[in-house]
Amino acid sequence: MNKTQGKDFYYAKLMITLLVGCLFFFLAEIIFGSVYIPLNAIPEIILNKQAEEQAWVNILWQIRLPRAITASVAGAALAVAGLLMQTLFSNPLAGPSVLGISSGASLGVGAVLLGAGSSLTLQGLKEMGIAGSWLLAGASAMGACLVLLLVLAISFRVRDAVVLLITGLMIGNMTLAIVSIWQYFSAPEMIRDYLLWTFGHLGNVSGKHLTVMLLSLLIGCGLAYFLSKSLNMLLLGENYARSMGLHIQRNRILIIVATGILTGSVTAFCGPLAFVGIAVPHLVRSISKTSDHLKNIPACLLAGALVMIVCDLIARLPGSSSSLPINAVTSLAGSPVVIWVILRKRNLQSNFR
Repeated sequence: MNKTQGKDFYYAKLMITLLVGCLFFFLAEIIFGSVYIPLNAIPEIILNKQAEEQAWVNILWQIRLPRAITASVAGAALAVAGLLMQTLFSNPLAGPSVLGISSGASLGVGAVLLGAGSSLTLQGLKEMGIAGSWLLAGASAMGACLVLLLVLAISFRVRDAVVLLITGLMIGNMTLAIVSIWQYFSAPEMIRDYLLWTFGHLGNVSGKHLTVMLLSLLIGCGLAYFLSKSLNMLLLGENYARSMGLHIQRNRILIIVATGILTGSVTAFCGPLAFVGIAVPHLVRSISKTSDHLKNIPACLLAGALVMIVCDLIARLPGSSSSLPINAVTSLAGSPVVIWVILRKRNLQSNFR
């Protein structure tokens, strides 16, 4: 077996391991919870929607299965978006939120929960069931789209990726400042609802929401995979990529659009989920031992889904009726991963040369 065959065999083994891990923890996600569902009852529930206890059917189909799928889709989307951003900006600390897209989504939600008090009463919002409604998701998506359009407009005029990165961060700071002003003048109940949204949530996503998330994942990841060769060229520097005939500005716009689709859809339905988009790409590059995006994009899909499922499983505290904020768990799990990769690699910047 030559060196190339050995690398291909290692990569195939890695992908199989990630796939098996995803399936194992996905199954654990739908089995464990405050109500125990026997493993032998799950096939009957999935195939026939029948079980000894009718409550098991409702719990599995209405709560656990949608939540497990949501965790998988959200983790996969954020991991791929993080990989795209780190390559575009040649920055190991870049993530899905660096363009201000997540902040834009927060601005949309803030406009509804904090800024709508002048036209809609608190009681009216409560009666609409806003916490899990299309109104909140739509406002979040609209805020993310507006910021994305603004960043795209700026990208037509800016040639330097670092300047675009700084601009995105400033836009994010501006939107957060607006939300902070709204919070200062809002009722305590509104502030509480907004803070609950910022914690992130995976349990309020319905079947229709999932359809939109899945379509966004397919479109975003399809576009990312289409750009794989361009991303590999960008790893060697913009000057080298330009000398190879790569249209830098066009590919930059396509990368931003793919990131916006992936990040915007997840943030709209799940809130601003932290750290997965930063930690998982580093983890994948470390264990795959390659910077080839043709290999790292599929690996990020599986690794992101696996990490998010495991984090959600921890957050739900199996056997307990309590649930931790998913953002707290992803940050606690993601930070040690990044520290481990830094200590192991010693020079993260070498991945972007």
